[in-house]
Amino acid sequence: MDKLAIIGGRPLYGTLPISGAKNSALKVMAAALLSDEPLTLHNVPRLADVDMLLRLLEQHGASANFDGSTLTLHAKTIASTEAPYDLVRKMRASFNVLGPLLAREGKAKVSLPGGCAIGARPVDLHLKALTAMGAVIDLDEGYVLAEAPEGLHGAHVTFPFVSVGATEHTMLAAVLAKGETVIENAAREPEIVDLADCLNAMGAKVSGAGTSKVTVEGVDRLHAAEHSVLPDRIETGAYVMAVAATGGELTLTGARADLLGAAWASLEEAGVELEEIETGIRVRRNGARCKAVDIITQPFPGFPTDLQAQFMALMTTADGVSTIKETIFENRFMHAPELGRMGAKISVDGQTATVRGVERLKGAPVMATDLRASMSLVIAGLAAEGQTMVNRVYHLDRGFERLEEKLQACGALIERVKE
Repeated sequence: MDKLAIIGGRPLYGTLPISGAKNSALKVMAAALLSDEPLTLHNVPRLADVDMLLRLLEQHGASANFDGSTLTLHAKTIASTEAPYDLVRKMRASFNVLGPLLAREGKAKVSLPGGCAIGARPVDLHLKALTAMGAVIDLDEGYVLAEAPEGLHGAHVTFPFVSVGATEHTMLAAVLAKGETVIENAAREPEIVDLADCLNAMGAKVSGAGTSKVTVEGVDRLHAAEHSVLPDRIETGAYVMAVAATGGELTLTGARADLLGAAWASLEEAGVELEEIETGIRVRRNGARCKAVDIITQPFPGFPTDLQAQFMALMTTADGVSTIKETIFENRFMHAPELGRMGAKISVDGQTATVRGVERLKGAPVMATDLRASMSLVIAGLAAEGQTMVNRVYHLDRGFERLEEKLQACGALIERVKE
C-alpha cells in the first residue's frame, strides 16, 4: 500500500492548476445513461473514483473514450440494468445510476451503497423521491429493485433536509419523466448547477438550479451534447489552506472564487490574502501565524463539510483557540487523533472540536481515514517540522489529481513511497 513521505517547513510558490470537480464529474457521467447519443465531457479529472464509475457505466453498455481530460461516453443501448454490489460498494456516487436506468429502461436493480467512514448517509430520500415519481421499489438482499413499466411521471418532492445526492438523483430521473417535477428544499451547491447545465445541453428543461426550488419539465428524449465540468472547489480550498499553513504564494489557475462560499471569508479572517484574478485565484501568506477562526459546516453557501478537515489542520498552528462544529456528517473528526500525533492540541466533544493552536507541528507517521482527512494530514505535514509519513494514500487518489506532482512543482518535498 502506497504512502506519502513529506518533509515539511517549506513555503509554496508558483502556479498550480485546479482540476475538474470530482463531485460534479461523477454525476454528469451518470447522465450519459439517459441518452442513446454521445455525451462529451471536458475537464474531467483522472481519479480512482472516475475510473470506478467508468467501469460501472461500461457494464451498463456505455462505450468510453478518455483523451487527456476529455471523456466521451456513448450509451447507444443499455446492455444491463443491474449495478452489482462489487462495483457500487466501492463508491457511493455509483448509486446514482438508479434514476437514469429507471427513467430510460423502466427498471433497474442497483446494489445499496456500502458503509461510509464519515457517517451512515442513508439513501431513503432518493428512494422516496423516485417512489413519488411512480416507481415501485422493493429491497431484496441488499439490492434496490425498481420498476416503472408505465414510465416515471412528474411529482412534487419536498426534502425534510438539504441533500445534495438526493437533489441530483431526482433531477437525473425527472428529465425523462412525463410532466413537471418540482424539488423543494433542494441543495444549492455549485455541482447542482453544473449538472443542470449538462442536462440542459442534452435537451432537458431544468430551471432554478442553485436555488432551493428546482423545476424539471420532462422531455421525451435527450440528445448528444458537450459540457465542461466546473473546477473543483474542494481542491481549490485545500491548496489555499496549504499555502496558509506553510506560507508562500500560489496562483491557482482555473479556480473560481464564487465556488468557495463562506470558506473565502473564513480564510480572509484567518489572515490569508486572497485575490480573484483573470486566470483564477492568487493566494499568499507572509510568515505570521494565521489567526484562530471559528467555523460551522453548513450546506452551500455555508462552510463546506468537505473542507472541515483541511481547515482543522490549518487551525492547529493558528494563534489562539478555534472551535469547529460539524453539522453535516457524524464521525467526521477521525483526523483529530492523527493530527494529535503531530503535536496538535484538539479536544472533541460530540460534533464540536476545540483546537488550541501551537507554534509548530512535528512530523510523525499518520493514517488517513477518508478522502478529506487525508488532505488535512498532507497540509499538516507540509507545515510540520521534520518528516511526516501519510499511510493509506489510496484515499487521496480518489479525489486529488496528480497531488504530488502539483505540490512538487511548487517547492514541496513530497514523494510517493511504494511498498
